[in-house]
Amino acid sequence: MIQDIEFKYGSGKISLPIDIDMVDGFLKGNVIDPIEDIREALFESLDCPIESESLFSLAQEAKRITLIVSDMSRFWMRQDRVIPHLVDYLVSKCSKSYGDIIILVANGTHIGGSEEDLRTIVTDEVYEKVRVINHDAEKDEDLVYMGTTSFDTPVYLNRYAIESDLVIALGAGAHHVMAGFGGGRKSILPGISGLETIKHNHLYSLDPEKFISNPRIGNGVLEDNPLSDDMLEAASMVKNLFMITLVFNGEMELSSIFSGHYLHSWRSACDEVNRIYRVPIEEKADVIIASCGGYPKDMSLYQGTKSVDNLVSGLKEGGTLLLLLEGRDGGGSPDYFDWIKPLKMGTLEKELRENFTVGGYIFFLNCEQARRFNIMMYTSIDKDVVAPMGIKAYDDVSALLRDADLDNKRVLVVENGSAVLPYVEE
Repeated sequence: MIQDIEFKYGSGKISLPIDIDMVDGFLKGNVIDPIEDIREALFESLDCPIESESLFSLAQEAKRITLIVSDMSRFWMRQDRVIPHLVDYLVSKCSKSYGDIIILVANGTHIGGSEEDLRTIVTDEVYEKVRVINHDAEKDEDLVYMGTTSFDTPVYLNRYAIESDLVIALGAGAHHVMAGFGGGRKSILPGISGLETIKHNHLYSLDPEKFISNPRIGNGVLEDNPLSDDMLEAASMVKNLFMITLVFNGEMELSSIFSGHYLHSWRSACDEVNRIYRVPIEEKADVIIASCGGYPKDMSLYQGTKSVDNLVSGLKEGGTLLLLLEGRDGGGSPDYFDWIKPLKMGTLEKELRENFTVGGYIFFLNCEQARRFNIMMYTSIDKDVVAPMGIKAYDDVSALLRDADLDNKRVLVVENGSAVLPYVEE
């Protein structure tokens, strides 16, 4: 029986006529209520942290406090709703002055934001009272050598954090295709690390022998993940590090806050991320039909590939992903899509190994995924633009469904690919 199934697409919706008898299941993330009172939840988390003294206790002897926050590329976590309460906790409850606090923006390799960006991140009220500094990974005079990890990564960290009595790192937990999970130790590496440190660490994303992704990394993978383990060693070099990790539900609403020990509180946040987004399936599918979740999650190919990263885990090798991705901004960030030039020239491996960037790796990963799976997109992006990556683009639903050939296939349907990570339940 043919049934029109509706999906979010851009700022609107689109329907696909699908034989419902072929659909084995509809996958959704778990429904989690958002926090009603962020201030109350934050204060409770700070007063009763995981495997740590309360932030109140830690702040008493601290004459200099550095608060590490994420840059504008992570604005989706809406730190502006948390930072004012965190600063007020330090001032009103811990009796610190605004002059005791420095806010350090963890830019990693990104260029530091403008004053307007910084005001957006921390709010105007906080910006007027607290010194806000952009981390610069290439500013040697601001970096301190901390030693070398067991992964041979030389660790250079921002001196504003290292010379503080108390370091508070604010981040967000989410699945991460390289580090397994975001948040936590990523506030330190890459967040406030030197360029040499970041590049050496991130090269663990690639297999050292072959031009493939390192088989030890991946979404939700922490066990024996060299990228993550290296980050953890770097984070352990920061004295008096107190971690705050925000977790968001499938609607990108703040749903929980985990504070405390830099490792244990963050791992608790990772467990919560898995509880929200991981969805069990009996076996991998021949075909997954999915939306990215609409705008802004499908504003560009770069943004939409989060859904690809999630959903291929639920596909059989060689399986088909039908993805609805509007792509009003085309390929997306130049740091991502400009890598199509060396791809066409046949120099992608050489240039990525020599000048590694996260965007470049994600681009390579998407090309790698397109070799392993049949990725077909209904999109506004011209088919010739993504064809070199191995991705097939369509502007006609009928042609897309015809070429997908769904007959006698095990089909799964996902309304929001950015909020579902399928896995085979053992």
